[in-house]
Amino acid sequence: MNITERLKNKGFTVSFEVFPPKKSDAFENAKETMKELAALSPDFISVTYGAGGGTSQNTIKIASYIENELGTSALAHLSCVSSSRQEISKLIDEMKEAKIENVLALRGDIPKDGVFPEAGYYKYAYQLVEELKEKGGFSIGAACYPEGHVECESQSRDLDYLKAKVDCGCDYLTTQMFFDNSVLYSFLYRALAKGIDVPVIAGVMPVTNARQIKRITELSGTSLTPKFRTILDKFGDNDVALKQAGIAYAIDQIVDLVANGVRGIHIYTMNKPEVARQIMESLSEILK
Repeated sequence: MNITERLKNKGFTVSFEVFPPKKSDAFENAKETMKELAALSPDFISVTYGAGGGTSQNTIKIASYIENELGTSALAHLSCVSSSRQEISKLIDEMKEAKIENVLALRGDIPKDGVFPEAGYYKYAYQLVEELKEKGGFSIGAACYPEGHVECESQSRDLDYLKAKVDCGCDYLTTQMFFDNSVLYSFLYRALAKGIDVPVIAGVMPVTNARQIKRITELSGTSLTPKFRTILDKFGDNDVALKQAGIAYAIDQIVDLVANGVRGIHIYTMNKPEVARQIMESLSEILK
């Protein structure tokens, strides 16, 4: 079942996000990770797209395995700025051949020199949404940023761009990670005021590595709460303790989000099935 229908019929979804291996010869190890995650019965598993499109074929390969071998709905990420329109069209056709019907339409990272590609390339995610809609047969998701996109001059302008994606046919949205639930609730009110009324799935990251989260937040512009900074200061040098604290923090976030009626929880598992398992077991009744 595609994600749009699942949101409509079930009303609430739980999903995981994974990244494909950079090298094809690591596919067998990745399959074991996917098996463990699928065994937890998520509504879907999202498969990322490497920076610069470097893992596009592995994204399709992993998503196809999840969808067709494991029997779990897969959401394949597709980034457009790093690939020509002809290449994007070919990737979309390959997804159809692999029976992948859920796609997350992303602009992707701009080149390191800050210069967008010349004619023949898409510059914005809404253009990719338009092509996917024109091709037909896909449930189309897109990303949203509760604190605003790091490259955008204002949150209001960022919502204008988000509205363009929705108007072009985006069926639902998944948020970037955030650590303060009030930030999400404020975003949802502002989005609704802009006329953005598609389902919004809340992205939650259980932090298990201090260096990693500092790098990610610097790149994404995501802010850390004083409470979470205290956790990093206290447990950042103890990997086992930080993992426990990070999972506990994520669980606390999820309980509050579900209680406040979010449409779905998307867990950034970072290819760690044991993290997803602990969360699902701790919230077995809440995440039904």
